[in-house]
Amino acid sequence: MTLLQALVLGLVQGATEFLPVSSSGHLVLVPWLFGWEFADIAFHVVLHAGTLLAVVIYFRRDLWALLCAAWHGILQRRPFEDPLSRQAWLLLLASLPAAVAGFLLEDLVSEALETPLAVSVFLLVTAGLLLISERLGRKDRDARSLGVWDALWIGFAQALALFPGISRSGTTIAGGLTRGLRREEATRFSFLLAVPVILGGTVLAMVDFFSTPTAGTQIVPMVVGFLTSAGIGYPAIHLLLVHVRRRPLTGFAVYCLLAGVAGLALSVFRG
Repeated sequence: MTLLQALVLGLVQGATEFLPVSSSGHLVLVPWLFGWEFADIAFHVVLHAGTLLAVVIYFRRDLWALLCAAWHGILQRRPFEDPLSRQAWLLLLASLPAAVAGFLLEDLVSEALETPLAVSVFLLVTAGLLLISERLGRKDRDARSLGVWDALWIGFAQALALFPGISRSGTTIAGGLTRGLRREEATRFSFLLAVPVILGGTVLAMVDFFSTPTAGTQIVPMVVGFLTSAGIGYPAIHLLLVHVRRRPLTGFAVYCLLAGVAGLALSVFRG
């Protein structure tokens, strides 16, 4: 992998991780369009770690408040009494479906990383989920009102995003909307939910990566990709939060629809 490739993919990851358009799908399609011959899961995880850093910095006060509330709840032996403490535990609960699915479907997900045709189909799925959630969601709840079944519903939605082309932020925001969350509240919950899932995936992938004999030769491109995705991801968070306060997610659904159709057409053309 060249430094230029790492820079381009870092830009792609940072710009698309928090928008409901599937960053993992773009990390498959962009190299495919340019004819770059690699599909490195470890590098993809490093790019996601960069955007994890962005979301941790952006929501550092929220995350600290959640951690403090959860710890205080444990000490008081009333972990679910305080709304913030309850939300922290619900975020952890919502992370479990994706963790279990990732363990069970690892080989199938790896195959999808090499299949632009499948990614294109999954982009159409993302478009459909966004359109349906915008139509069905009543959008009158805040995140503090969420319960166990709400968290599990959003968690199972997130598990779908293991497949490139199905947007993690798109599915979790859609899951929140269909449980009645206001658009901004669903988006914020989606961002916070990214932290435990991406953190867990990063740790596991890095253990595997540094156990390979060629790990040292890829350090520099990975650092470039990591820093680029983090630097672009931070303003992308802010832009989406501003967007959802005023506008629906329909524009992103249209983008996913067009990108999916274009990917399908190009897959047929290339044979």
